[in-house]
Amino acid sequence: MLRWLDKRHGRESAAPIRGVTGPKVGRHSGGWAALRKRLEAEPGLRVLDTGYTSPANINYLTSLGHSIYMADLVHDACTGDWKSGTDEDGKPIYDIESYLNATLDFSEKKFDIVLLWTTLDYLPEAFVAPVVQRLADVMNPGGAVLAFFHTRTQGEETVHCRFHVTPTDDVEVQLSEQFPIQRAFTNRSIERLFAGWSGHRQFLAKDSVSEVIMTR
Repeated sequence: MLRWLDKRHGRESAAPIRGVTGPKVGRHSGGWAALRKRLEAEPGLRVLDTGYTSPANINYLTSLGHSIYMADLVHDACTGDWKSGTDEDGKPIYDIESYLNATLDFSEKKFDIVLLWTTLDYLPEAFVAPVVQRLADVMNPGGAVLAFFHTRTQGEETVHCRFHVTPTDDVEVQLSEQFPIQRAFTNRSIERLFAGWSGHRQFLAKDSVSEVIMTR
């Protein structure tokens, strides 16, 4: 996505520390456009936004009458001390349950909307399926997850970015704390990951990022 930013503002240096840096650049999002209609039509929803705290997201969603909670899943997974040992091949074993309890434990609150963005592309492999399962556990039936997926792992557009919502069909993209992309998802791998969910709506994009709304 950095190349897309380059075309409008020139190259920005990657954020060396936690947070966001550089300009916010508008990007059309069919997934956000569809989800925004629900948010405007149904006040009083509970929303979970994954990523570094975005005042823009908080202000907009609360102005519509929703409650919003934050969980910086990628930062916490990639910087926390979750390793509990190694297996017989020397690969790390992670204490996934402790990670989930630290990041996605909301005292039995249930969510209607999750803004997952590109989170699953940057999580270590061992965290991906458990995070999706925990999201299923903390969502109300009929709840929706908006997720973006990179279609390739090479190229400047794979830099880690923060997404900010707007009252239009655009989201704003901004460079964030940098973590290496771990994987690219195909349509089939997305379907397998969310097997058992009740709905799947995909939106085409032109910047090597696909968009999906999964319904619980």
